Amino acid sequence: MFEKFTRQARVAVVSAQDDAKELGAKQIGPEHVLLGVVSNAEPGLRTVLDARGVTADGVRTALAERASVTPLGADDAEALRSIGIDLDAVQASIAENFGPDAWGRAEPEAKRGVFGRLLGSGHIPFTGTAKKTLELALREAIHRKEREISTAYLLLGILRAADPATTDLLGGRDGVSALRTDIYGMLDQAA
Repeated sequence: MFEKFTRQARVAVVSAQDDAKELGAKQIGPEHVLLGVVSNAEPGLRTVLDARGVTADGVRTALAERASVTPLGADDAEALRSIGIDLDAVQASIAENFGPDAWGRAEPEAKRGVFGRLLGSGHIPFTGTAKKTLELALREAIHRKEREISTAYLLLGILRAADPATTDLLGGRDGVSALRTDIYGMLDQAA
């Protein structure tokens, strides 16, 4: 499928991997593909994104802020306490049994197979949702009888599978809907 991508769409997907790594993600999610698309949008899509105020710096800043938030904060601790779970006691028990840094390394590393471990491959996997956005981009292009998948189709794939993270980055449901309409309008004008 990658051979059907325009040059800019390929760059966007590669950029998504680089951005995910830079942001400390263990997998490439649709939010990273969004950042790759916004950073590498083709001219027509760039105009649509600019008109909606969607910028690479804005998306990158929002993702960096999310990455810096602790997975279980005060609100989570309070919610757990309400059902009888003391998060501080759980963390203390984990530190006692597995070492002081165990809580920070609780998430297992992705398995890369024998060659990946030997060669130290720098690739990180796509999440299922991110893969789905690429598939939906292909479907969007096929539906419009296009031979190539441009950054506009990548973004339409992201919008079709919009999860809460990407929906928030694009201004909520109304932002997603308006952006989809603008992209279709841009594609109709180009046809």
